[in-house]
Amino acid sequence: MLVVVTETIDQRGLQLLEPVSKVIYDPALWRSPELTAYLKEADALIVRNQTKVTAALLEKAPNLKIVGRLGVGLDNIDLAAARQRQVPVVFARGANATAVAEYVLGAMLASARRFGPATRHVLEGGWNREAFYGTELSGKTLGLVGLGDIGMRVALRARAFQMQILAYDPLLLPTSAAVVETSAKLVTLEETLAQADFISIHVPLIAETRGLLGAERLALLKPSAILINTSRGHIVDEPALAAHLREGKIAGAVLDVFAQEPPNPDLWQGLDNIILTPHVGGLTQEAQYRTATLVCQAVSEVLEGKAVNPLLCA
Repeated sequence: MLVVVTETIDQRGLQLLEPVSKVIYDPALWRSPELTAYLKEADALIVRNQTKVTAALLEKAPNLKIVGRLGVGLDNIDLAAARQRQVPVVFARGANATAVAEYVLGAMLASARRFGPATRHVLEGGWNREAFYGTELSGKTLGLVGLGDIGMRVALRARAFQMQILAYDPLLLPTSAAVVETSAKLVTLEETLAQADFISIHVPLIAETRGLLGAERLALLKPSAILINTSRGHIVDEPALAAHLREGKIAGAVLDVFAQEPPNPDLWQGLDNIILTPHVGGLTQEAQYRTATLVCQAVSEVLEGKAVNPLLCA
């Protein structure tokens, strides 16, 4: 048996694979021409978000029995092509949800209290305290676009800060557990954007969500609003967002994901009301351990001839 791992993985996950298979691991393999040669013999393929698992790639792996996704976003995998070839795709459902939720809380606090600009001000020799009056999260309204695994965890933590929760999620009812347990109020997308002080996006990138927040919907946000995106870059119209930030139509934004990664920094140059991070929302030591072990355990079981865990299947 041969498992090919094309991107970064916690070593403890690899230890679960070694008793049942040979492992080819190279965190840069996703962009190497050597990948094609390895795929010819691969029984399993484990990827993150950089490897494009297309129909063409799957055709190069005639022995493939399973694909493992180290994360939850599946927009880099052609699920229809995988199903056609009867290759199950497993992913780390819920494994990084806590990490992302904590990132969002940190993003709200950093934005509300302007930690970044204040740090730069002090390092430049300044001490103008009046220039850095912040706002409190308590009493503010958090608008969640998506109330799934991550959105629910964000809501629960925001409640501890005495925030009000609005949520847009067309897959939920007012009686759904995520709504009831977080005391969220289900409203339309437009109402969420127009009424919230902080908006956090937690939806997958699919046809219906691509470009979900374009210029017209961004115009609904309050001038004091902060937009946080830890989902996928293509969900937000980045040039329109940059324009709104420059013109003061939106108070700030925190972006962990981009339409192109790494992004073109020119679009964001000169803005002091934005925080940019390199897709690290789910990158904590704990989350990566959970992710690697969950996926590698599922892969090893399939290679041992066991049935794939349906709870982890895309």
